[in-house]
Amino acid sequence: MMHFLPAFLKMQQNLYKNQGNDLSLAPFSAMIEGKSSENEDHAMRMRKKKNLLPRMERCEAYQIKDPYARKGHWRELMPEAKEIRVELGCGKGRFTVETAAAEPDVLLIAVEKVPDAMVVAMERAASAGLRNVFFIDIDANQLPEIFDQGEVDRIYINFCDPWPTKRHAKRRLTSRQFFERYDKILAGNGVVEFKTDNDDLFAFSMEEVAEAGWTLDAHTFDLHHDPVLNEGNIMTEYEEKFSSLGHPIHKLIARRSFS
Repeated sequence: MMHFLPAFLKMQQNLYKNQGNDLSLAPFSAMIEGKSSENEDHAMRMRKKKNLLPRMERCEAYQIKDPYARKGHWRELMPEAKEIRVELGCGKGRFTVETAAAEPDVLLIAVEKVPDAMVVAMERAASAGLRNVFFIDIDANQLPEIFDQGEVDRIYINFCDPWPTKRHAKRRLTSRQFFERYDKILAGNGVVEFKTDNDDLFAFSMEEVAEAGWTLDAHTFDLHHDPVLNEGNIMTEYEEKFSSLGHPIHKLIARRSFS
């Protein structure tokens, strides 16, 4: 187990660094001051899981411990893959595992910064016997350092932190700043699929698609009642929760300009 310890400690350190551009969490100072969102409070509670280290050790085959070294070589993990897709903030992995199982010819790279969430997702993948999904711990702003231009075909963003204050707009995963990052790793006609129940974030995201020079392929304000976009929809844990509370789920599909 000792050989796994350095990688685990690095993951824990990554959870605290680059807080201003965190994938899904507010700065820890905001959490301490009680300013965190529901998603962030949930992540804080999840860090109390027991036996984290041995559980991650048992699933280590699913974790890419040095993703930077993989830049330009991700397809080597699955040479026969027809596409490489990236999920930002996979949480406990319901969407991740069900998507990978439904499309075994697709290589899925799931990003998650909270170890207690990642280990549940990896355990799910292991239980399902999947061979086309791997997990990495990075900040989303580092994507161009992890993937080469054109290496990714599709990006999934599901129920990310809305960062509601205006001064934090650039931290939203659907801001124009992040679309610029996605533009650096996606194939010529690569797409971003985004789901949320947050009205303000969705309106902002649709505006940012245009501002970033992308094309809005499709959108809906009520996914579960849209016969076209809901076909084959795989729900996340948050999606099921918010939908059960009567919140309509919004979805958009944005395509980068071909180049």
